[in-house]
Amino acid sequence: MKKLSIIIALACFAIAVNAQDVKFPPLDPSPADLAYFPVNATQKAVKGGPVLAIAKVTYSRPAKKDREIFGALEGFGKVYRLGANESTEIKFFKPVTVGGMQIAAGSYGLFAIPNKDKWTIIISKDTDHWGAYTYDEAKDIVRVDVPVKALDGVVENLSMVFTPAADGATLNIGWDKTAVALPIQFK
Repeated sequence: MKKLSIIIALACFAIAVNAQDVKFPPLDPSPADLAYFPVNATQKAVKGGPVLAIAKVTYSRPAKKDREIFGALEGFGKVYRLGANESTEIKFFKPVTVGGMQIAAGSYGLFAIPNKDKWTIIISKDTDHWGAYTYDEAKDIVRVDVPVKALDGVVENLSMVFTPAADGATLNIGWDKTAVALPIQFK
């Protein structure tokens, strides 16, 4: 029994020493986030119910940090990954319609071309890339022009949220003093 206690103590010591060698990175300056529609879809699944999500956006949230964003950091007329780090991804859990185009359930890249008065929102077959550096227009499924809305206040970190609409949902995107809304139909 004494030998077993010594072996267990040595194993615990070895694990503790090994764990101290792990270097965990600091918090990313543009942390990842998720936006679901409906907003509480995952809460129902946690409580034992079915997952009722229709759409999910996975993106990183860069900060304004006193910078001019659109027209400067993110140039007008240039493809933007709609976030930081990896390209933003949108997942539809059932077929939807965006800009008059039927889109099958699945995961897609979500990009934008910001301009002063309108943005072109792009849903692409292209996923799993760093930024928009390897963006390929040939993989676009749909492009939708949406008007820009000037905000009264500043949104410090890029933010996305779904809101209900009569025929589906709207993906609202805001950063700095700019907001756009992408209608998604599924009813």
